[in-house]
Amino acid sequence: MKLNVFKIIAAAVLVSSNFQAQTSVIQKIRSNPKAPFSYAELAVKEGGKWEGDKYIGGTFKNVQELTIPESHTDHSTYIRYEGIGLENNQIGYRLYLDWRNATDIFGKKVNTLVLPEVGQDGFESYHHDAAWGQDILKSGRTIGIGSYGRYDEQNDFVETFKIVKSTAAKVVNEKEQSYATIEYKGWKTWGDAIDLASKLTIFNKDRFVKVDLNLSNSISGLCTGIVAIKNIPLKQGISKNKKWAYIATYGNQTETKKDDNLGMAVFYPLESFDKYIKTKSTHTVVFKKTKNVFYYFLGAWSLEPNGLKTEEAFYQDLDQKLEILDKNNQL
Repeated sequence: MKLNVFKIIAAAVLVSSNFQAQTSVIQKIRSNPKAPFSYAELAVKEGGKWEGDKYIGGTFKNVQELTIPESHTDHSTYIRYEGIGLENNQIGYRLYLDWRNATDIFGKKVNTLVLPEVGQDGFESYHHDAAWGQDILKSGRTIGIGSYGRYDEQNDFVETFKIVKSTAAKVVNEKEQSYATIEYKGWKTWGDAIDLASKLTIFNKDRFVKVDLNLSNSISGLCTGIVAIKNIPLKQGISKNKKWAYIATYGNQTETKKDDNLGMAVFYPLESFDKYIKTKSTHTVVFKKTKNVFYYFLGAWSLEPNGLKTEEAFYQDLDQKLEILDKNNQL
């Protein structure tokens, strides 16, 4: 009994410490609103209860680590805005921590910190226009922008994370970058189950996120991509020395129902590249059989402050980044 009491107290101290750490990061960013920042966030409900796959009642509290409960799925209302948040002065992203594993975009109309308030006043609120911005990408049943899955060639489909033994996530905020790590144990698509560790890093500059993927065994079909929006063409670019390439789209492809534009891109190293596939819903970059790979993705919304307002400016930005990658192998 004493041991159990000690464990409960230790767990409470850890939760309190994690909450205080996140609060300190938020306060520091807000104390100097004109300074560049990066921020990673994870918030879950406490004080409620599970009823089937829904979490009823409770209030949101920021945490630094979480093992996803077995009951959790899409629209469980347990995790605030359903996943991990990444943000800097220019843009925000979220990755769903459920079977969808899609990455979504929060378009910002301000250059200050917004994620701590997103989703606090209702599960659907961030889908609607607000002073800070809104969720602007409809990822649907795809991996959204820059997330990862496995391409099923037989069925021409990107498989996500429907069968996983366990998923554990962690967020870390450092001086010039913030990141989330996710450990997927027993991910099964076809063949043997494997473990996958991902790390998504956002920096206190620009709009891009770096994605590092490490697997317990080599597999074929590991992929990333961009949701394919009807009537929006795909463009591709290759660096001068053929070390890096990108796929990208640009146009009126947001959920805002406004006369706005969104650019999306994925940069990938050609040494890891196998093929490009256009499925019904996704522009897909398939990697060679591998145990590890890294790449970058970004979104650019025309309504962000001092943003890239035109298609020409967007692709000029991509070409500049491609040149940097060609020389330095990193952004």
